[in-house]
Parts: sequence; C-alpha cells; structure tokens
Amino acid sequence: MLPRALQAAALQWQLEGRPGVCVRIARAQGSVPRGEGTRMLVGFEAVLGTLGGGHLELQAIQAARATLSRGQALPAPQRLALGPTLGQCCGGVLELHYTRLDTEAPQAWPLPVPRFALDVFGAGHVGRALMRLLADIDCRVRWIDAREAEFPAEPLAPHIERLCVDDPEAEVPALPLDALALVLTHDHALDLRLVQALLRRPQARWVGLIGSASKAARFRARLHAQGLDTTRLTCPIGLAGVHGKEPAVLAIAIAAQLLSLSPETAAHGHL
Repeated sequence: MLPRALQAAALQWQLEGRPGVCVRIARAQGSVPRGEGTRMLVGFEAVLGTLGGGHLELQAIQAARATLSRGQALPAPQRLALGPTLGQCCGGVLELHYTRLDTEAPQAWPLPVPRFALDVFGAGHVGRALMRLLADIDCRVRWIDAREAEFPAEPLAPHIERLCVDDPEAEVPALPLDALALVLTHDHALDLRLVQALLRRPQARWVGLIGSASKAARFRARLHAQGLDTTRLTCPIGLAGVHGKEPAVLAIAIAAQLLSLSPETAAHGHL
C-alpha cells in the first residue's frame, strides 16, 4: 500500500472508531526488508501496509492482535536482530514501536518524496497497461490524450491525473520541473510534434518515445534538422533485456526503466 493510501486509511479507521495498532520501524541497520519510518496498521480482521513480510511481520501482527483482542499492554519497543532472533537470512537489525491507532496523528506522518513526476501522452493499450503498474508506485502522473473513449471507465489511483484535452501539445508547458515524459500516441505526426515540444522544454530531463529503431532514426534526423538536441530522447524505450511486444510486457519494461531513472534518495523513507 502506498504511503499516502495508508495515511488515508488510518484517518478513516480513526473516523470510524475502528480499533487498530500502528507498528512502525523506528530504526533500521544493515540488510533489512524495509526502511525506517515504514508503518503497518493491524486491526482485528485487516492488515494494511507491510514491514516486508516473513517471520518479522507475522510476529508483529500477532503481538498487535494480542493487544487488541485480549486487552494486553502494548509491547515495549522491540530490538530485533533478524538472523539470531527470527531465523531470517537478513543480517540487519530493526527496532519496532507499537502505538494504538487512537493515539496516532496520521496527518503528521512524514511522507516520502514521490519517485518521479511523469507526463504520459497516449491512452492506448501500452498506456493503459502502464497505468495499472504505476497505480502501486509512489509517483505523480499526468495521463494525457484527446480520446475520451480510450481512458478506462474505472477510477484511477489518486496520484494519476487523467487529462482529456483537445490539444495534448498544449499541456507540455505545464510539465513539472525535472519531470520525465513518455510519448505513446497512436499518431506518428503527433508523436513528432510532442517530442519537438518536449525537447524545447528544459524541465523535461528525459523523454521516452515508443517505437522501433527505424522510427528513432527518422525522428532524430528530423529533430537534428530543426537544431534540436536529442540527448534527452530515448527510443526505443524499455529496460534492456526485457523482450516481447505485448502491452503488458512493454509496460513492465517501461516501468522498470522509469524506476531506474529515479534518484536513489526517493526510494527511502517509506511509511
């Protein structure tokens, strides 16, 4: 569960008066499944979030539910050496803190910086497959297309903004600073215009274009003729070594490439 979704769920549980225990990784050293600040909510019938699974998580859930079901005192902060204490292969050390949800202030929980900001132009098969993956990744996405019927009918994840506009090119100036951009449209002429506009915007630090090596060569020749620098352009797109042309496979390769472009620091500090 994404940090903001976990925060929203905690607030909803509080609003409903639902009993729960918040388990937090207060300290982490060495090789551990999740980092400092990671939180998990434990209720009578539900567990939201994860400490990384395995024996560590099972023990934490059992301890939290014993507090809920039998009225026991909250466990004291636990310092766990994952290997000697729990028999896990991880060699790190964690400290777990337990608090009752009704004493928590979820609105004050620190939230991590999103891994990346991304503009996606195109709501076709690959775009839709990619959004299903990005729904579970902490990022910020603007998904842009002129064709209303191409967008899915079901609601999108809160961090994915759908923009159905007559002129997708007009959205390029609103690209966030230091953002990534993907061009996945159904129209090669529109692709070219979008890439031209994106390469003229300094805030686009990476521009990905779907297509073959021959399409890439033709586009680069036209862009160079217009005096545009194509060093920020990647085409074909997708992490090298992932083979296949099915939309789901392409989406996995693209998502992996996007994550590889994210600053390392964005991966830390998860709830």
